[in-house]
Amino acid sequence: MAFGQFSSSDKQMTAMSDINVTPMVDVMLVLLVIFIITAPLMNHAIQLELPKAQSVAAPMQAETITLSFDARGALYLESELLKLSELDARLALLAKKNPQPELLLRADKETRYEVIAQVMATAQAQGLSKIGFAIEAKSPRTDKK
Repeated sequence: MAFGQFSSSDKQMTAMSDINVTPMVDVMLVLLVIFIITAPLMNHAIQLELPKAQSVAAPMQAETITLSFDARGALYLESELLKLSELDARLALLAKKNPQPELLLRADKETRYEVIAQVMATAQAQGLSKIGFAIEAKSPRTDKK
């Protein structure tokens, strides 16, 4: 017989140590053909001559309006004392500005949350969506050991 494993001789059978590279070469040639065909298609671009403009867009910075609450619940718009009944009209004027200002809430730690929640609800009802809270950063501890 012509097959090595089926021979009738008393030779010991050994493992085949050669790597068959034919399937790998076939796959590599197929990939090469695919890349040769698709490479020119990747560089396809439309040539355009775009118009030129002289204007430069200037970014508009949003104004920050500070609302402060003291421990008794008094409300200050910037540094002006304001009643809750006047707040609705003032926030309506601020909401009409372009760009819309950012609202920064500064509250004493003893202020009732109810007052702050009413102001936030009023601001959102008027269309002011950028609302932030001011806090005081803690100083890092210096522990002595």
